[in-house]
Amino acid sequence: MRKFLIRRLLLCILILFLVSIIIYTIMRCLPTSYIESLARERSMLPGAKSYQECLAQLEAVYNLDKHPIIGFFGWLSKAITGDFGDSWVFNVPVTEKFKDVIWDSFWLSLISLILELVISIPLGILAARKQYSKTDYSITVFALIGISLPSFFFATILKLVFSSNLGWFESVGKYGRYFDQLPPFEQFLDIASHFVLPIATLTIVSIGFLMRYTRTNMLEVLNSDYIRTARAKGLSEKVVINKHAFRNTLIPIVTIVGGTLPGLFSGAMITEQLFALPGIGYTSYVALIKGDIPFSMFYLLFMAILTLLGTLMADILYAVVDPRVRVN
Repeated sequence: MRKFLIRRLLLCILILFLVSIIIYTIMRCLPTSYIESLARERSMLPGAKSYQECLAQLEAVYNLDKHPIIGFFGWLSKAITGDFGDSWVFNVPVTEKFKDVIWDSFWLSLISLILELVISIPLGILAARKQYSKTDYSITVFALIGISLPSFFFATILKLVFSSNLGWFESVGKYGRYFDQLPPFEQFLDIASHFVLPIATLTIVSIGFLMRYTRTNMLEVLNSDYIRTARAKGLSEKVVINKHAFRNTLIPIVTIVGGTLPGLFSGAMITEQLFALPGIGYTSYVALIKGDIPFSMFYLLFMAILTLLGTLMADILYAVVDPRVRVN
């Protein structure tokens, strides 16, 4: 296992290096006129630096006035130390802005993931146990609806019904108008009311895939020889399902879930943008559309790291939960 981990880590480092080259190349392909006009536009914002300072900072951080190879290694040496420059939109260091917004996305994704597991796995097992019944068809239709319809559609419906018509929850932002005047517990409730609809949106659009995947794996396990042997021994259906079938169904599910854990920090760009939640997804969306090169570069590299960590974690978990797997 140790040799396997070392090989995978070295491969991840190599892939991350190649991805960094691609990200830097994309940035260097931007026309000079665009960078100059963008620096001039940012310099006109309140409290921003002058045009020459913005342009000089961009050239200093990304070595735009040097050969692309020299410029890449210069940028990489600073990126390794955590120096990604200052955000043009937010006028603060990129890493500082990242620390301010990452935890909103984390809690949003974590609660949605927990609800997804709690809902989709039991429903998937129930659909497999009652194959071709009305229950199975109902769960399948519900899963297909969640898979087929986009998140912005669900978000719009939820905002229309529960915010505009019923007025139960807030539709945008993280805080209410009078947040600073509320006591601590009511402040918590105010934040929670703003997170309900985004969490519901992420959960609805996510449970369909895992539900169908659980049903498919459960059907495969229930048709196995050892399940028929367990039933022939006279074991109760509850013991057969919970002790024998469920444990083997979890093997591929744990692999998928393990691969999604690093994604808890990546944010939900569409959902956060629709509800104007100041998470990493919404912040990166604002940075991308406004041409914030330093923050966009950092976010792309951050997403690449999360993707590699997810793949590595999925491989490790598969080897841990399945004793039949042997690493040569």
